[in-house]
Amino acid sequence: MEALTIGLTSLIVLALGASIGSFLNVVVYRLPANLSILFPPSRCPRCLHQLGKRENIPIIGWLWLKGRCRHCRSRISIRYPVVEAITGLLFLLVFLKYGLRLETLGYWAFLSWLLALSLIDLDTMTLPNPLTQSGLIVGLVFQGSLGFLQVSQLSGLSSHLMIGIVGAVVGIWLFDTIAFGGSIVFGQTAMGGGDAKLAAMMGAWLGWKYLLLAGFLACAVGAFAGGGAIALGWLNRRQPMPFGPFLALGAGLTIFWGEAILSTYLRLFFPISLGF
Repeated sequence: MEALTIGLTSLIVLALGASIGSFLNVVVYRLPANLSILFPPSRCPRCLHQLGKRENIPIIGWLWLKGRCRHCRSRISIRYPVVEAITGLLFLLVFLKYGLRLETLGYWAFLSWLLALSLIDLDTMTLPNPLTQSGLIVGLVFQGSLGFLQVSQLSGLSSHLMIGIVGAVVGIWLFDTIAFGGSIVFGQTAMGGGDAKLAAMMGAWLGWKYLLLAGFLACAVGAFAGGGAIALGWLNRRQPMPFGPFLALGAGLTIFWGEAILSTYLRLFFPISLGF
């Protein structure tokens, strides 16, 4: 009976995540084009046919249509169901780690913001202000709510809110400094302004300690991926590469394994506790 309950709950969470992923596809397509994300309803971008209920079911709708519009037969990108599946899987992983807690709802929202920003950055090499700014505000609300519920008094709210504010400030200052230094060293723009704003958003959600970890992971993976792409001839040394997806990946890894990574690092290199 317990296994059946867990299985049913997991399916519900997966379906919820896939539905959110379907909405993220709309955001990623329409926001950079300055279109409303609410109206009109989902439709074929070529013939403008409005999708029916069965066509609009996450993942299943794409499979039922065999990846083509039912009216004009134009191809529907496989990225749509892939994004829906990834979002559903992320929702399930967060739920399995945190259970029925505020952290679950918070990190569902945070990962949704990160995924949308990553895809837009890959498509357009931009990180839209409406997403980074709204994500920062929601991150501060999350921090304040977390502190209030954990300590059950205003002191908890203010202390956690300060964690988010300090994290946001550290994020934008740190990455602005890196961008400025990189521009001097390489003689060209080393990092877009949107990356610093994304780092500020991440700091609001994670706090400065875990922001530094996420930033380190992002830089490590980004350097490895960039070096590999240059070695394979996919990029040249002067060609820009979107960094937002690497920041998002660093934040995602921190959500799931940040505490374990930090504690392992401190245990190996600082046997005497430093208060982390």
